[in-house]
Amino acid sequence: MHCSDGNTMQVVDMDGHRVVVVGLAREGEALTRFLASHKCQVVATDLRPAEAFGERLAKLTEAGVQLVLGEHPFSVLDGAEVVFVSPGVPFDAPLLNEARRRGLPLSTESRLFCALCAAPIVGITGSSGKTTTTALVGEMLRTDGRNVWVGGNIGQPLIEKVEQIRVNDWVVVELSSFQLEYYHPSANAHVRDVHPIWMPLLCGWSPHIGAILNVTPNHLDRHPSMEAYTHAKRAIVAYRKPEDIAVLNHDNPITRAIGGSLSGDVRWFSRRTPVPAGAYLAKGKQGLSVVVSRGSTIQHDIPKVRPVCRLEEIRLRGEHNVDNILAACAIADTLGVSLEAMHQVCTTFSGVAHRLEWVADVAGVHYYNDSIATTPERLSAALRSFREPIVLLAGGRDKHLPWDEAVRLMLARTCHIILFGEAATLIHTELAKVQATVSPDRRAPWPTVHRTATLDEAVELAASVAQAGNVVLLSPGCTSFDAFKDFAERGDRFRELVERLQRRAERQGSLDSAGSQRR
Repeated sequence: MHCSDGNTMQVVDMDGHRVVVVGLAREGEALTRFLASHKCQVVATDLRPAEAFGERLAKLTEAGVQLVLGEHPFSVLDGAEVVFVSPGVPFDAPLLNEARRRGLPLSTESRLFCALCAAPIVGITGSSGKTTTTALVGEMLRTDGRNVWVGGNIGQPLIEKVEQIRVNDWVVVELSSFQLEYYHPSANAHVRDVHPIWMPLLCGWSPHIGAILNVTPNHLDRHPSMEAYTHAKRAIVAYRKPEDIAVLNHDNPITRAIGGSLSGDVRWFSRRTPVPAGAYLAKGKQGLSVVVSRGSTIQHDIPKVRPVCRLEEIRLRGEHNVDNILAACAIADTLGVSLEAMHQVCTTFSGVAHRLEWVADVAGVHYYNDSIATTPERLSAALRSFREPIVLLAGGRDKHLPWDEAVRLMLARTCHIILFGEAATLIHTELAKVQATVSPDRRAPWPTVHRTATLDEAVELAASVAQAGNVVLLSPGCTSFDAFKDFAERGDRFRELVERLQRRAERQGSLDSAGSQRR
């Protein structure tokens, strides 16, 4: 369906409209509250039973929301004008296919937020690095004195804040492929008729600044092919207005091809080569530095290439985080953020929760939480970030992605590998395959591979085998859905377990000290 009415809509027009929300995780719950508060007739459905939510949904019932839990009956679609889909719901779920058969439009919380938001939006996507880069850009804007809102797939959904956001503010949102699927008009090609209020949600839409950090195999348990996955990501730059800007990774073949096909203002970031407009690593007398360049669009009285910081000043660990820093600088420079603000953030930002997050040192062992690493590629990046001997905790639910490179790094860079969850057998098999291809005269000893059922058992085992100076790294390479609702819950549990180890070590230290004094 072609959309000719623009991309904006009014909150005040929602009174009395009947909508369906499918999926009541964090995003779906926030959207349901918002729609109910604006007097929509809301039906919210989730496959989980009522007892899985505890008291969380009581206020929704009080607000008049009709809850249908434990199933997705097609009857929830009766009389609906639009269906809002949470990211965790598969694109081809039976309920959504029935909605398509009925000609009902499909959308998401983030797409509705973008249609209602008064401020310009920076949208960031990619197979990896989205959360860190989104947080970096938000901090750079904040340090530069801007009023900024950060959200989307990172932290709390912004839909309930949309009426507080002013036209002069800035919004930075992380967007996943599951959300971006619905930013393409093709997602609603089945729609035959729609109430005019919802028409803007059917338009192809891209933010004022859209960034694709990288595209590598990911979520192939949900997307039917790499082509479909890449198509979803492309929405963030495919529908730009003439004044909008695209920022892409020059080092990634897929994003380089996407950028090369775009017209208008395209900026780049690169660790490997200078780019005419964007950010890259430049070699100088003091070594490598992060620099920003505005190319031919620069004012004549401003240098074309301006240094932000030396590479060694970046506080974040790992080459992948250099990419994130470069992406953030390229984006911030398009927004006119000062070099001083960029420098301060690059040299002080230590990361966000669950992303190579230092948790504690216990008995000389350094514990790091990288629960966000839900792919073998991100596990590989984490392994490259440490020089210390690593006790690796990996496992969860597999995403049908290749493990070849990850298992080679696991064998080369760890002293112990502790596998847990559904994917433990699969990863163990992949490790054995690589070991079988290596010459028998290999001198370095193989890491010891252990198997446990749960993360709790894995942490206890790690504490027993780790030695002072080792890193215990939770970098699962898999989703958390076999045991946790999301990576954040898994990471929070890891922190709890490490804190328990820390308390136990402190108690033991007190007992040893008391015993020494008695002697």
